[in-house]
This record gives sequence, structure tokens and C-alpha cells, in this order.
Amino acid sequence: MVLIYSSVNCAPRGHRALPATLGRIPPGRWLLAALLACLLALTSAAAGAVLPAPVERILRAQRLPESAVSILVTEAGGAEPLLSVNPELPRAPASTIKLVTTYVALELLGPTYSWPTKVYALGPIVNGTLEGDLVIKGFGDPYLVEEDYWKLLAEIRRAGIRRITGDLVIDDSHFAAPKDDAGAFDGQAYRQYNVLPNAFLVNFKAVNFEFAPAADGKRVVIGSEPELPNLKIENDVRLTNGACGDADNAITMTVPNRATADRVIFSGNYPKSCGTQVLPRTALTPATYAFGLFQTYWKQWGGTIDGKVRRGYAPPGAKPLVIWYSRPLHEIIRPLNKWSNNIMADAFFYTLAGTANPPPLAPEQGAAVVRNFFAAHHIDASYLVLENGSGLSRKTRITAENMMGLLQHAWAGPYMPEFLASLPLAGLDGTLRKHFKRQPEAGRIHAKTGLIDGVVAIAGYVRAKSGRTFCVVLFVNHPLATNGSGRLLQDAVLRWAFEQ
Repeated sequence: MVLIYSSVNCAPRGHRALPATLGRIPPGRWLLAALLACLLALTSAAAGAVLPAPVERILRAQRLPESAVSILVTEAGGAEPLLSVNPELPRAPASTIKLVTTYVALELLGPTYSWPTKVYALGPIVNGTLEGDLVIKGFGDPYLVEEDYWKLLAEIRRAGIRRITGDLVIDDSHFAAPKDDAGAFDGQAYRQYNVLPNAFLVNFKAVNFEFAPAADGKRVVIGSEPELPNLKIENDVRLTNGACGDADNAITMTVPNRATADRVIFSGNYPKSCGTQVLPRTALTPATYAFGLFQTYWKQWGGTIDGKVRRGYAPPGAKPLVIWYSRPLHEIIRPLNKWSNNIMADAFFYTLAGTANPPPLAPEQGAAVVRNFFAAHHIDASYLVLENGSGLSRKTRITAENMMGLLQHAWAGPYMPEFLASLPLAGLDGTLRKHFKRQPEAGRIHAKTGLIDGVVAIAGYVRAKSGRTFCVVLFVNHPLATNGSGRLLQDAVLRWAFEQ
């Protein structure tokens, strides 16, 4: 049975606006006939359009108005929806927009695309000594994690350099400088999800601060992973007795100089009963973070550097000493989508801009590329608004119909297996690992979740117990959405689709 809701025009989707016999009605009675036809269509739709009982119960119990919800469930490869509620209304999609970013990248860049990082020696290399600066130019590698950075430095060492007499020069000019500061979204400038895009971003600029009672039981010891010699940590945390709470709320991190972020001060009370806990944050600038890690790893490779770090430019037309290539795109989209990595998604978005524009690349150029992709593949994008590639935005908008168009296109596309494998798997991994655990739906739902204040969303594929596969889109935009109501509704819709 097709259950259809629509608030556009007088006739719901799937119903003819006017009867076929209208052409035989005398001209003077057309208006009356048209009004009667609309009334009949609406009455017919209202009589047959009933929400699935579990979905309706949650809407009522959680006091979520239907006007705040968009739902669309359609068989993969099919046209007519099984369930449709407000599919044409623009909604904030939160992180589900990463589906758009990653699939468009799969088609436009290709699954084997790799991001280069180029290294230049500005001076002669004499007996293992570079007499000058070392330049590293980034092109937006979204996954230059510690392990890969360590290997990159190994390649520089194998190129014959042991000592660098000059500076480490970072060229991040491939991306335009972000217009906002890191705290623009929610005031939490040093949370890892808020790191701004940069063409040479090492290890997401992440620092995991570790807190533990000292062996003498009188103070708190603070360490960091990775250890960065240019980051100063000041410890004003008091060790106390009592029950352990949430270290994320009990400990305060202050950054006196936001321009450099090279000194952090921790304060608050830390109960002994907490044992060891980790506080994930960010620190330093992209260039100084890269330099701090460079110092640590270069020393491990037996190298030395006399100078400091500064931003600059690679010499035009020069031949690189080393070119490091990232992991292939099809591999990188897995941690991106499964764990909803905002930094990686934004790097993809800037890189998409480069398919049609010269550097420096900007997010509005990435948005134009995505819109052109939708148009080229006949996917409606009438209400598509993209501020970035991650969905960490109050401006981004998409309709359930727009998202459904993308899901259906991807299902029939050449890179469907790579795309599907990148999505969280219900009950097993990623952001869906706690949903449907040890239930029949576990392992049968590949979907991307989305969550910001007032927004709960999910989009992806459900392999129903009948053997059919359904594309599912759900957007909830309401202040009550993130108090647990949105997740209840989300799971009810997914479970309903699984039962079809």
C-alpha cells in the first residue's frame, strides 16, 4: 500500500488534480468542477493516507508536530514512495549531507583519486645537509594522520636530507582562508569537530589530553597524545575525593592567545575515582601543529632542523623533491562517513571546487559543482543550499526528495558498492553501532546519521526481511528533536521499512 502525504497544491502525489472527464464539462461550470475535483482528491487522500502506527504513536507521545518532519521511503530503483510525509519541504540535514559530498566526489574524482603533498628543497643538499628551507605544499589531503605524516617524513629522509639549516615553510594556499573562526558554529572553538578546513592539515590538528591521579595521590598528571614540543600545558587541576563525573564538564580548558593557541591552561576538580580519562580537543594553528609533530618525528628519523616554522609559498615551476600521495578516495570515505568526520568532508568539498576552478578554492565553488552535478543527472536541487560539505551548518538545506534523488542515483551508479560500504552499519559500526544491536535489523541497514541541536536526520538503505532494498530519508527539525524524540522516530521508521 502506498501511504502518501503532501502539502503541495490541492492534489496529493499520485492523485490526478482533475478528473479525466473534465474536458466534457460545459465551460461555464469549469471553476466549480475544478473546486469539486480538488475537494474529492483531498478527501480521498485523507481517507487513505495513514501513518504507520509505530511512527504515529511516537509523533503523538513525543509531541513532535508532523509539520516538523519529512519522511520518504521508496524501494531502491523504484519511483512511487511507500511512505511520504512533507517530502518537498527544505530541511536542515545535519551530517546526512555528507552523503551528497562523498558520492559526488566518488563520481567526479573517481574512487582511486589520491591527494598529493609536495615537498621542495630551497637550497643545495650537501652531505645530507639541506642548506636552506624545506617547503611542504598541501593540496587538501583529508586523511594525513600521524602514521602517514611519519611515513612522509621518512621519504624526505630517504631523499638524502638529515639536517635542515633553514625553516620549515608551510604552503597551504591551495584553499582560500575560511571566512569564519572555529567557534562560529557553537562557540566551542577547540572541539575537534570544529576544526576549520586547511590545505595542509595534519592529524586533524587533534590533541587528546590525558588526565590521571599521580602516584603520590596528591595531584593530577596531564599528558597529551601526540606529544607536541611547541605546546605548553599549564596544570591548575585539583585532585579531589568523591564520585567520578564527566571530565568533559568538570575540566575547563583556557587558551590565553587564540591567534597562536600554543598555551593551554586546565583548571577544575578531578576526583581520584575517575582514574585515567581523555579529553579530546585541538590546539595550535595548522602550521604550528604540523611543525610540532615534524620536530618529534624528524628526530625519530635521525634528523635535525635549525630553523622554525612559517607560512609561505612553494617556488613556481620547481621540481618537487618528494611527492606523497594520500590513500585512495574509496578508502578515505569509509572513516569519513562511518564516524561522520566534519574535517574530512569539508576537505572533499574544497577538492570538488577544484574540478571546475583554479586555486585558491572556496566552499561556494564546491556548492556550485554539486548543484551542477545534480542538474546533469536530473536530480532536483530547487531548494538545495550548501554552506559546506559536512552539514555542520545552520544554513544548509535540502528536501527529502532531493536526498532521495541522490540515493536512487547512487544505487544505480557505477560506484554503489564503494558508497554503500562507507556507510555506518546498524548494530555493528560507526554512528549506528548502538542502534538495533542484537536485533533482526542489525547488519541490514546502511545509513548516515545527522545530529545538531534541534535536528535529527538519517538517510540510507534498508535491506528488508522480504529481500527488497529501500531508500529511506528522515529529517526532524524541531527543538524537541534532540531530547531523544528524534532518535525514537528515526528507529521506528527504519524498523518499519525493514518489515516491508
